[in-house]
Amino acid sequence: MQAELNIGMLGHVDHGKTTLTSALTGKWTDTHSEEIKRGISIRLGYADFKVYKCAKCGKYAVQDKCGCGGKAEFRRKISVVDAPGHETLMTAVIAASNILDAALFLIAANEPCPQPQTVEHLIVLGSMGVKNIIVVQTKIDLVPREKALENYAQIKKFLKGSVAENSPIVPVSSNYKLNIAELVGKIEECIPTPKRDEAAPLRMYVSRSFDVNKPGTKIPSLNGGVLGGSIVQGVLKSGEKIEIKPGMVRKAGSPPVTVACEVRTIMEESETLEVAKPGGLIAVGTSIDPSITKSDALVGSMIGRPGELPDASNTLKVKYEMLKRADTEVQPLRDGEPVVLNVHTATGVGAITGLAKGVATVLLKKPLVAEKGTKVALSKRVGQRWRLSAWGTVV
Repeated sequence: MQAELNIGMLGHVDHGKTTLTSALTGKWTDTHSEEIKRGISIRLGYADFKVYKCAKCGKYAVQDKCGCGGKAEFRRKISVVDAPGHETLMTAVIAASNILDAALFLIAANEPCPQPQTVEHLIVLGSMGVKNIIVVQTKIDLVPREKALENYAQIKKFLKGSVAENSPIVPVSSNYKLNIAELVGKIEECIPTPKRDEAAPLRMYVSRSFDVNKPGTKIPSLNGGVLGGSIVQGVLKSGEKIEIKPGMVRKAGSPPVTVACEVRTIMEESETLEVAKPGGLIAVGTSIDPSITKSDALVGSMIGRPGELPDASNTLKVKYEMLKRADTEVQPLRDGEPVVLNVHTATGVGAITGLAKGVATVLLKKPLVAEKGTKVALSKRVGQRWRLSAWGTVV
């Protein structure tokens, strides 16, 4: 059974995104050694949960048993994308937003609202068009009632005029799993399953790639490289031929090498699929040499059937609008200045080579694949960091 939609966990660092993901799914998504050592999310984490509703009391749950003793009926399966909250990892957040259907926007009750990345993540949601949002007031167990109400008022004030102004606010304690049922109920009430185009040409955005083989595995026993991500249109079948673009980009200035391969397996967590549809997050086992996919080497690529994908390009034209930010003054784009582009799950570094009538021409160091109408986020260098400054679409 495949998940029907992708919900992102966004919010400031240490506001409880990974803990809430664990409360919903039972999975701790910080698994890499550096994440465990530093206590923060660095890469995108994935997990699924199933939604049930009790036929007797009407309450929602993430298990098939209800506390009242009634029969819990299955409603749908949902994928969760746990995005990093640290300011230096904003490009990962922007990349995640391109495969999201909705978001849980976390704000901790034990800190003043807003925090810096609370502001940044809300800007990402607004600029990338994610409108189905539920605000989650986390760590409610760490503050007295008066402090929680004060924080709630700060949240309402902060959200005014934003894409999340009318979003419901649900207080939870993820560690004690308090109000999780109420949160799941709001998800069912406010976040519909989007309509998908399964008849369209296959398009899958790659957000992870890795080698699943353990060190020392003998060659006859090696598994091919694995690509993780989400299908946005069309269907993918086990055993069929696919292309991956831009594929391998060995160094700046050299042409990309399109990767052609066969789909060996399709997995959603521990479940094997014969056919994968849009919605949810999947892992595609391929016939590729696993050395090509290790360490997220193919992140930002697009998967399609042979001959159906657009060519990779070093030059993109983007019709853009500058963002209006309350936390800083955003300077207009300038000819020749360096920028970071986020296009679906791809992140590219380049320079502006032309500005005319609201359209920026960007020359990228490495080519990427982008179709007309694809949403783009542009970040400018401000001081010692990149700041999200504009958004637009590929023209």
